[in-house]
Amino acid sequence: MEKYLFDRLTSPIYKFTKQAKSGGIVLGINVILALFLANSPWSDSYFHFFEHHFGFVFDGEPYLNFTVHHWINDGLMSLFFFVVGLELKREIVAGELSNPREAMLPIAAALGGMIVPAIIYLALNPSGEAHSGWGIPMATDIAFSLAVLYLLGDKIPLSLKVFLTALAIVDDLGAVLVIAFFYTSEISFANLGLGFALLFLLYLGKRIGIRHVLFYALIGIVVWIAFLLSGVHATISAVLVAFMIPTDVQMKESEFVHNIQSYLKRFKRLDPNNTRPTLTEKQLHLLEKVSIDTRRSIPPLQRLEHAMHPFVTFVVIPIFALANAGVSLDIELSTLFETNVALGVALGLFFGKVIGVVSFTLLMVKLGLGTFPRGMNLRNLFGLGLLAAIGFTMSLFVTTLAFKNPMLIDQAKIGIFAASLFGGICGYLVLNKKEKDKIEVEEV
Repeated sequence: MEKYLFDRLTSPIYKFTKQAKSGGIVLGINVILALFLANSPWSDSYFHFFEHHFGFVFDGEPYLNFTVHHWINDGLMSLFFFVVGLELKREIVAGELSNPREAMLPIAAALGGMIVPAIIYLALNPSGEAHSGWGIPMATDIAFSLAVLYLLGDKIPLSLKVFLTALAIVDDLGAVLVIAFFYTSEISFANLGLGFALLFLLYLGKRIGIRHVLFYALIGIVVWIAFLLSGVHATISAVLVAFMIPTDVQMKESEFVHNIQSYLKRFKRLDPNNTRPTLTEKQLHLLEKVSIDTRRSIPPLQRLEHAMHPFVTFVVIPIFALANAGVSLDIELSTLFETNVALGVALGLFFGKVIGVVSFTLLMVKLGLGTFPRGMNLRNLFGLGLLAAIGFTMSLFVTTLAFKNPMLIDQAKIGIFAASLFGGICGYLVLNKKEKDKIEVEEV
């Protein structure tokens, strides 16, 4: 009875975590909580908490002694980027990006959605300290944008969800490259060399057939430390390590199916009339074989992605939002628009994303280099462009790299919030509207 009661209590939580929109909902709650704390009587305690230092001490010397905020942005977020790297590799190997012709359209849309926002921002901030924020409006938040899309349910075709997912993944890759090449501090080539040497060791391990996740985890942590100390942002190491994770299996699908069928037949013969709540030793031994074969038939990359995705979605990203989304709204308009950072970020995300995504996609179709997926038309392409304006997580992350001035950081955050909110609402309204005229690719 207790077990049944426990299952009834936990079942709604389990179902919630399995829904695609759940990550965006949890993220939204943490954003609201961060904004509340930043504008409450506890605001000083809220901001001060993330400035506490902790690290390791050897012989009285501190090592890796960073603030809580730094550990979240360089440590926890490395797990986020690791999962992004796993998703990227899976899509390239056997997903939406594996077929060059089918991948051309979301790749072009993502490029347009990065280039145009950056141009708009730079046009408004051509020089000075604000200039370095050009990478902020380039990003699309997968969790939020897909959460809005999945709220629409069956009102939109599955092809749109696939298209936006591929676009956001390519967008993430672009953000990773921007961080690597443009938001890197002074480089320690000794530590960087050590990091790449260990990456090569991981590559050799993959080539010779090492499939144990622990091997990649232990060396991956050292790679992360090497990159952290090198000056290249530590999250880049997470993506590189992810690309070293094997995608092949130890047991082919046909062999797995044959073995499982054989095990089931043997399992039934072992004790066909068993009424006891326990199993025999032979049955246990057979189930162990099932478990081993199952593990051997799943690529290590997908096993890791499946295991880590819930933790990243419901723990890492919400903590990041709680630590970075807090901004005091007690700010005068004259201060807010003292520079063009807020305006550049907001216009870059809201207008730049739509113009870039729509124009580059249509250009590819006109040139015959890509075709609309089934169910795509101009209206829902426009709607996807609006959802791509939700830059939240990655935009906030780039903000922490682009600026050290608290005023510029707050201005950027307000620009991100404004564009993401309007982009999400407008995108939902556009995609939720009943179709009257279907404008397929042939009519474009």
